[in-house]
Amino acid sequence: MRLGLNLGYWGAGNDPANLALAKQAEDLGYAVVWAAEAYGADAVTVLSWLAARTSRIDVGSAVLQIPARTPATTAMTAATLDTLSGGRFRLGLGVSGPQVSEGWHGVRFTSPVERTREYAAIVRSALRRERVRFDGDHFTLPLPDGPGKALRLTVRPARRHIPLYLAAIGPRNLELTGEIADGWLPVFFSPAHAGEQLAPIRAGAERAGRALAGFDVAPNVPLVPGADWRDCADAVRGYAALYLGGMGSKEKNFYNRLACRMGFAAEAAEVQEKYLDGDRAGAMAAVPLEFLDATSLLGPKERIAEKMTEFAEAGVTTLSVSPLAPEPAGALRTAAEALELAGVA
Repeated sequence: MRLGLNLGYWGAGNDPANLALAKQAEDLGYAVVWAAEAYGADAVTVLSWLAARTSRIDVGSAVLQIPARTPATTAMTAATLDTLSGGRFRLGLGVSGPQVSEGWHGVRFTSPVERTREYAAIVRSALRRERVRFDGDHFTLPLPDGPGKALRLTVRPARRHIPLYLAAIGPRNLELTGEIADGWLPVFFSPAHAGEQLAPIRAGAERAGRALAGFDVAPNVPLVPGADWRDCADAVRGYAALYLGGMGSKEKNFYNRLACRMGFAAEAAEVQEKYLDGDRAGAMAAVPLEFLDATSLLGPKERIAEKMTEFAEAGVTTLSVSPLAPEPAGALRTAAEALELAGVA
């Protein structure tokens, strides 16, 4: 198992320190630094900036939003970033959610699994530098009733195969991940519940006749070192409450549904109710301590090392930490020392 660094959304308040964190992660031997996007800063610009100022660490999108770009544009972006970084780009894709897809990008949030399947197929065809032709339910290239022609990507990526990751939560999307992707970007990953989430991935791989050797399980995991793990958990409450309570509508919140499948249905409902009523403090307080502990790295270095062993035994291959501590640089060092102590690298 290797370590990764997830910088999250640019513009979240710690931006001046993010370059220093990426460089520190590179020096500490981290495998990859990820950047995300929602409806603020885009991930592509951030990753370009990070790639230009590092030399060894991979740069990855966690994630590029599928409704934000045509598949051809994503292929162009992936090829360009891979070339400029010297073969260090990892392409993470996700469908986002209905509020962002329809409210920000003006793209209907329909058939997300099949849309993702078609999108990924076009991206990969373009990156193989084939003349792109596709006739699907959601994408048709070239359009059949105009002057469009099948085109080939004019640049050559640094590698013949750019790793493709999917940010999947629901069972059907997890099956698709096992069927077509090189890796998985889970959130709120718990070693205790890993079997339930990895089973659909294995089923998808088996259906496609694929082996999962080399498949990268790369969860984003909050990291807060400190003397008392219970106190450390409080630093994660705002993040967890936002996702369980406010990422999506009451009817469609995929993170809330995930918490329900993990056995926290009543608590997740309370978090969502308080959050949507505007009671942010109440929502944060309602997040169960057990949920935070199951999905985070909290407490002294030795305790974090024990938890890292659990993640490795559950099948994690890249443990991407999101430092939520007051001193993120110290947290990154602690994680590196804990990984060495765990002996799972």
